[in-house]
Amino acid sequence: MESAAEAVRGVPASASASVSAMRMGTGVSAGGIFLVLVTICVFLLPALIYFPPTPPSRSDALLQTHALAGVAPSQSGLKKRKKQGRESSAGSKEGKIRSLWVYPVKSCKGIEVAQAKVLPSGLEFDRLYTLAQLKSPFPVSLDASTEEKTRHEWAFVTQRQYPRLATVQVDLYLPDIVKSKFTGQIFNPAEAFIVLRFPWQERGWQGKLDWLVAKLGRGRHALPEKEIVLPVAFPTGAEIAENGYKYEEVRIWKDTVTALNMEAELPKELPQYLGVSNKLGIFRVDPARLRQVYRCAPTKAEAGYQPVTGFQDAYPLHLLNLSSVRDLETKIEKDEELTFLDPRRFRANIIVDGVDAYDEDTWKTVKFKPAPSATRREETTCHVSCRTVRCKMPNVDPDSGLRHPVEPDKSLRKHRDVDEGAKHNGCLGMQLTPLFDKVDSLDSMESWLEVGMSVDVVERGQHKYIAQ
Repeated sequence: MESAAEAVRGVPASASASVSAMRMGTGVSAGGIFLVLVTICVFLLPALIYFPPTPPSRSDALLQTHALAGVAPSQSGLKKRKKQGRESSAGSKEGKIRSLWVYPVKSCKGIEVAQAKVLPSGLEFDRLYTLAQLKSPFPVSLDASTEEKTRHEWAFVTQRQYPRLATVQVDLYLPDIVKSKFTGQIFNPAEAFIVLRFPWQERGWQGKLDWLVAKLGRGRHALPEKEIVLPVAFPTGAEIAENGYKYEEVRIWKDTVTALNMEAELPKELPQYLGVSNKLGIFRVDPARLRQVYRCAPTKAEAGYQPVTGFQDAYPLHLLNLSSVRDLETKIEKDEELTFLDPRRFRANIIVDGVDAYDEDTWKTVKFKPAPSATRREETTCHVSCRTVRCKMPNVDPDSGLRHPVEPDKSLRKHRDVDEGAKHNGCLGMQLTPLFDKVDSLDSMESWLEVGMSVDVVERGQHKYIAQ
């Protein structure tokens, strides 16, 4: 120990100072590096947020010249449903329109709106597009011809087969005259566009970068997405030829209609995301080839025109009574997957409140009248054509895209088997056909609906569903 101490004491002063300086220098260097890193992060993070290291999305470009349509989530007519409880249910003085919805792409997410134009085929922007898969005939008989065995057909797809469709976001961009005057024009500012978005992350470093950009730009819950931009207006002949679109037949339930296949616009990732193994296409309804509606709809003589529809299931408009949803909710056995019955599961266009549960079952003609504060003064009249016969699609959660194994289908079949024409099926909601004062041509026939309009039941009667 003494020799060690003597050795230390024997170290020259100059060497000891050098060692101390080296130690001090190492400490200063590490702190300096830390400060540099912190400074870089402080300046880099805001730069990444405002100037992400990827090209701007097509929807970002649209926002420069267009306005995003729809009601803000904080202003939704359904947002405070649980808090409001039964405040406007049975015993209220009059029914009112609580919420309006359009679904530009069949079976994908809807858009809540404050008002909507009513056309003979339904609400403006509703069910303009449908996704479809190319299916081979199955089963086929042993003695079928070669042509029959190899024939393929396009058939529409819905959440019934592919529940992830519920998670495909749909945005509607409408022309904004003010914006278009002050910004560049990547998209035609006079036209409206539909944007589909679905979650998708590439593999490798590109996927990690997309993930980071999504978090920085849209919040910690955001995920990387793929976008599809579709025109609202029906493409011109030149656009059809230029983009390789094709007129093809597509089946909607038992109806077969000729529509425009625009599958060239679909990215290869969409069928993978949805789980579709067949070839996937997207069809635009042709306004010159709408489906004619018969069955329970008013006749041409009664309506003054031949009722028509696009890619809706059967009739132009679908109405739902919130009081009926609340009553059915009390009969459903809840669990972790289904804590309450969300009216969005039923994908109605018109959601009313303030009338007794199932009162709509006897409506035959209704008139929607503007509120004193309404922006439009005209009334809208509809023929209540039949009940809505339910399949298992409402079992799909509209937010997660997860399908409940039994509800609400089980409770619907048990408590709402009420139509002689649809035995052993549950019914909820009503199918409507719009009526117009002027019926000179389809182009001139229109009216408006607005949230807050009152519901006047003009005629009542019995209903019996007529199947296809």
